Amino acid sequence: EVKLQESGGGSVQDGGSLRLSCVVSGFTFDETDMGWYREVPGQECVLVSRISSDFTTYYDDSVKGRFTISRDDAKNTIYLQMNNLRATDSGVYYCGAGGGSCHWTRLGGYWGQGTQVTVSS
Repeated sequence: EVKLQESGGGSVQDGGSLRLSCVVSGFTFDETDMGWYREVPGQECVLVSRISSDFTTYYDDSVKGRFTISRDDAKNTIYLQMNNLRATDSGVYYCGAGGGSCHWTRLGGYWGQGTQVTVSS
């Protein structure tokens, strides 16, 4: 079965750091583009960052220079290092496979349970 399990969220103050992890199984991870997404109630889901199977990366403008995505194919895991966090980074962060939009990634079932990130001033 396809499984994606996020961890590493928590509560920090402005300027703090967190590292999210997502362990996956059930598909050929090293051939699959992966992404981190953020959902906030009442707002559109955002593709925060993506890393392709060839390690090409993408970052939303709001996190450039502060977040770093990486992958360890030997461990079937992707990470999101989040530094200099701000309140607008708060939300539920999801790991998804395929590197596409929130909608299609979720619909396809390549989507984790999420981990909460809360940043306070």
